[in-house]
Amino acid sequence: GDAQEENTSSSAQSSQEEANFDTSKDIAVISREDGSGTRGAFIELFGVEEKDENGNKVDRTSDEADITNSTSVMMTSVAGNPYAIGYISLGSLNDTVKAIKIDGAEATVENVKSGAYGISRPFNIATKSEISQVEQDFIDFILSADGQKIVEEAGCIPQETAEAYAGSKPAGKIVVAGSSSVTPVMEKLKEAYLAVNPNAEIEIQESDSTTGMNSAIDGVCDIGMASRELKDTEIEKGLTSTVIATDGIAVIVNNENPVENLTKDQVKSIYVGETISWSEVA
Repeated sequence: GDAQEENTSSSAQSSQEEANFDTSKDIAVISREDGSGTRGAFIELFGVEEKDENGNKVDRTSDEADITNSTSVMMTSVAGNPYAIGYISLGSLNDTVKAIKIDGAEATVENVKSGAYGISRPFNIATKSEISQVEQDFIDFILSADGQKIVEEAGCIPQETAEAYAGSKPAGKIVVAGSSSVTPVMEKLKEAYLAVNPNAEIEIQESDSTTGMNSAIDGVCDIGMASRELKDTEIEKGLTSTVIATDGIAVIVNNENPVENLTKDQVKSIYVGETISWSEVA
């Protein structure tokens, strides 16, 4: 009955939108800013970052790309432009945009877990060697079975863990800063931790991975958040990293875009400015 009619109307609607999609239009390429861990992982995973003749890594993201400075701005930008392409944390994906398949694999938690969707990176927290009792307790909570259940509920892939949280509920304040991809998960972890330890106070400052690492190095925050591996230079400056989750990176387009699948090479070609119009990949 009704369900069937709804299905036919929604598929008719999508074919109508696709009919309105002009594939001759240029692709509006949207990237994250330089300090973004999502950008760092994206350019590495798609081969947009390549070594020059001196062996130095070079980010070849096209100069034509529009730069957005957070996950939410990236999503709004892609949702507002039928011809846009972007990339975000899989954990932040919602129906305002469409994630496309990469080499035929759908961007889902199951496919990241199984390895079918290979576009993933670690979510790290980073601290210096001096850790307060309450910081250590919060980290223990994040890595416990209780904390990892929250990671999973937030749309990320949890770490293999068995221990339940058995903390001592110390008092104190913790400042956590960095990645806009890790922030939504951290907000949920904070909420759950404060429910079991009301003696703690936690402040979360959203910026990007590089800013978070520098804040932790400089002692501006207690725990830095990065949606990438730490750089050697960051480790040399005294940071220790701990993986708290694995997250996919979804390549996103506007809901009106008929494109369902791109190869890794097509995504790279779009981002380095070689593929210019949707007709070349649609």
